[in-house]
Amino acid sequence: MRTAPGRAVPNRDTLERLLAAVADGSLDPAEAADRLASPDFSEVGEDAHSRVDHHRVLRCGFGEVIFAQGKTPEQVAQITEALLGHTDVVLATRATEAHADAVRDVAPDVQWLELPRLVVVDRRESTPSEGLVVVASAGTSDLPVAEEAAATAEVMGARVERLYDVGVAGVHRALAHTELLRSARVVIAVAGMEGALPSLIAGLVDVPVVAVPTSVGYGANLGGIAPLLSMLNSCAGGIGVVNIDNGFGAAVIATRINAPRWAAGERS
Repeated sequence: MRTAPGRAVPNRDTLERLLAAVADGSLDPAEAADRLASPDFSEVGEDAHSRVDHHRVLRCGFGEVIFAQGKTPEQVAQITEALLGHTDVVLATRATEAHADAVRDVAPDVQWLELPRLVVVDRRESTPSEGLVVVASAGTSDLPVAEEAAATAEVMGARVERLYDVGVAGVHRALAHTELLRSARVVIAVAGMEGALPSLIAGLVDVPVVAVPTSVGYGANLGGIAPLLSMLNSCAGGIGVVNIDNGFGAAVIATRINAPRWAAGERS
């Protein structure tokens, strides 16, 4: 593994957390200095197939996430090993069990989450749990995408409540949980077919709704294009739309909205 030179610029929030941890004695000053002085990125593999960004956590609040699709199990394992030299938590999305098995060779404590296709190595003494993100899905068929969003948000530090199979074909199922929806700092609404759920929820709450179209549906669903267009054309305000089946992207947006520095003081 070769190390590349350079310096990243940490964000202010991360620097404040590091300094606070040193001040309260939970982080050794030498370790804090090592985190700031570590190389920005390192080249992984004999053919330098990847350049791992070690300072992303300093800039963005969470470390680089591995997109496993298209990568060999060996490549994912090598990237994981490189990341674990600088962080206590590694997340890989769109992974297979073969990816998880390869990672197990370098990290025996790996977790394989089959439904959302996530590989997680989490060695933090405690996982932060800030605010509340509600993940709602229209149908059970949307669960792989909804679980990708929910599990990713949990790893990234959100407190998550799941509200599944509450699509508009039985609108009373969602309305029965209006209080829960209104208690969230942000709602992730996952739907295929015609993609109506985010519009319904956005008409009930005063918080941002992150809409996730899924490829679930019959022919005219067009692999998720139909719900994508429905969500983009929603008449309800406060909706932001991510790409088709992109539960991970929704979770990143939700956790950034949910971050303490942005969250309204009266939210739980």
